[in-house]
Amino acid sequence: MRVAPVELPYVHITWPRVVNYINEALMVGSESEPLYNLHHVQGYVTSGEWLLLVAVDEQNEIHGAMTVSFQNYPLQRVAFITTVGGKFILTKEMYKQLAAILRFKGATMIQAYGRPSMVRLLKRHNLKACNTLVEATL
Repeated sequence: MRVAPVELPYVHITWPRVVNYINEALMVGSESEPLYNLHHVQGYVTSGEWLLLVAVDEQNEIHGAMTVSFQNYPLQRVAFITTVGGKFILTKEMYKQLAAILRFKGATMIQAYGRPSMVRLLKRHNLKACNTLVEATL
């Protein structure tokens, strides 16, 4: 399998093929208050504000999807993983491809929130738990 960015002109025809993966990512195990829903993700992706990536096999069958936002800070350009859905799509080789795509987009760092199982998986790719987020709805 390989990771492929979906360029903006193709987002609308790709969305129906990835919507279940994105929805799955939003529904699984978040203990915090939601910051966005499926329709918001679609809006960010179709506007070009977020990047859509897909995991595809040799027959271009999609096995997973990811969305990424970018945030510019004075010392870093962060690629923040906003959703990821699918099974067995974050292999070492696919992570290398993802990192190369994000570097091409100018990113110097990758960040993500994750439930404990996702944090364990991402640690295999040299991501480290840095801070603990705490929150309260006002």
